[in-house]
Amino acid sequence: MDKKNLEGGVDQIKGRIKETVGVATGDRELEGEGKLDGVKGKIKDAAGDLRQGIKDKLDELDQPKK
Repeated sequence: MDKKNLEGGVDQIKGRIKETVGVATGDRELEGEGKLDGVKGKIKDAAGDLRQGIKDKLDELDQPKK
């Protein structure tokens, strides 16, 4: 798991909390911030997956063939 995956997960959780609190309190701005944090989290998670895939592929290419 890449560092970006962890950051993405934290952002998604933070976003859900903000969005829920925003809906519960009628704070549309906080709700919007939560949705934005959730999207940022998904992007970071995807970037982490991509980075991990590249690292795995480079490691695979670095291994001697049998």
